[in-house]
Amino acid sequence: MSYPYEKSLKALWRINSIQEINSLLKKLKERPFESKEQKQMPTREMFSAEFQQDRLDFLKRITGAELATLSGKSKFENLSTLEGNIENYIGMSQVPTGVIGPVRVVGTSAHGDFFVPLATSEGALIASYQRGAKATFLAGGIRSVCLTENVSRAPLFRFNDIADLGTFVVWALGQEEKMHEIVAATSRFAKLEDISSNIEGNQLIITFGYFTGDASGQNMVTICTDAICKWLIENAPIQPKTWYIEGNFSGDKKATAISFIHVRGKKVSAEIEMSYDIVNQVLKTTPAKMAEYWQASTVGAIQTGSIGAQGHYANGLAALFIATGQDAACVSEASVGITRMEVTEDGGLYAAVTLPNLIVGTVGGGTGLPTQRECLEMMDCYGADKARKFAEICAAVVLSGELSIAAALSVGHFTSAHQKLGRKK
Repeated sequence: MSYPYEKSLKALWRINSIQEINSLLKKLKERPFESKEQKQMPTREMFSAEFQQDRLDFLKRITGAELATLSGKSKFENLSTLEGNIENYIGMSQVPTGVIGPVRVVGTSAHGDFFVPLATSEGALIASYQRGAKATFLAGGIRSVCLTENVSRAPLFRFNDIADLGTFVVWALGQEEKMHEIVAATSRFAKLEDISSNIEGNQLIITFGYFTGDASGQNMVTICTDAICKWLIENAPIQPKTWYIEGNFSGDKKATAISFIHVRGKKVSAEIEMSYDIVNQVLKTTPAKMAEYWQASTVGAIQTGSIGAQGHYANGLAALFIATGQDAACVSEASVGITRMEVTEDGGLYAAVTLPNLIVGTVGGGTGLPTQRECLEMMDCYGADKARKFAEICAAVVLSGELSIAAALSVGHFTSAHQKLGRKK
C-alpha cells in the first residue's frame, strides 16, 4: 500500500505529535529497556483454583489490575450499562480468558512489557502465543508502529444515466468545505480526511475517509456520512433516483482486494530480529527451516487466491477482540495482512507482520463493559489517547503467534501440540 505525498506528511505529522520523530526512531533502533528480566507468570496447574488465584495476584502486583468481574469475585448486576451493546438481553456467553506475557513492545505509543488477555475456547492457542511472546522478549522486544489511520463509509447514488451522474458528481466534489463543516457539527471526534469517487455506469460511489480518534469509528462515520449525503441531496442541481448509505465498497466486515490500497482502521507494521540460539532454544527449530517453510506456505496461499499471506492472524485477533470489547466481526478485515520471514546475515531470523485494516478502539462500543474494560485496563489501554497504543500491542501479539505457528509447522510439532493441549484428557 503506497500513499500520496500529502497523506504521507499527515501520517508523519500524527506520529510526530505523539513523540518527536528523531527520538522515536532512535528508540525503535536501540530498543532501550530498564529491565531485561522476564516477569514470570505462574503457569503450573492450569485448571486449579489455587493457581488461578496465583495468576490473578501476579497480574495485580505487576499491572495493578483487580480483574474483579473477570475473575468472578464481583457479580455483574448493572444491566443498564448494556445499553447500546445488545437487544433482547438474556445473559452472558462465558468465554474462558487466559493471558500471555510479558509481550515486550517498542512503538510510537506502546513502550514496555504488557500482559495481554485472550478469550478463546481453542486449546493450545494461549500456549502458542505465549511461546512467541517469550522468544520476542528474549530478543529485545518487538518494534511495532501504527503508520496511519482512516475509517471509511462509501454511499452509493444511482441516476437515470451517466450524464445526470456527471452533473451531480462535478457539483458534489466542489462542496468539500461544506462537507467539513457538516462533519464538525455532527461529531466532536470525527475528522473528514479524504474523498474519492468511483463511477460504474449510472451508479456513483463516493468514499468518505475519516480520522476517528480512539473509537473504532464505524457508527461515527456512518452518522457523519448520512448528514453529508442528506445535505447533498437537498442542495444538488440534479437528484439521484435513489441512494444508499453504504454501497458495499468500504470493505466493512469483509476481506477485499482494496485492503492493500486503502487503510481501514489502523495500518500497523511490527518486526523482530532473533538470534539463532533464541530460535533454536525457545521455538525448537532453526531460522533456515522457518524461512523455508514460510516461503513454501506463501506460495500455497497465493494459489488459493488469499488476500494477503499470513498464518493465523484471526486466531489472536478474535481472542483479543472478544476479551477487550472490540467488534468481533471486524476480524474479517483485520486479519488481512502479510507476514514475512528471512534468514539474516548472521544466521538469525528477521520476521515482520503488516496489518492494513486493524479496526480497534479504546472508547465506545463494547470497551466499557465490565470484563472488557478490566482487560483493557490490564494493558493501560482503556479510554482516550490509547487506541494507537492498543493497535501496536495487537500487531505485536499477531507477530508472536506467527512465529510460534511457523516454528511448529517447520519441524512437525504442530499436531503433537494440539494433541497435548487441545483435547480433553
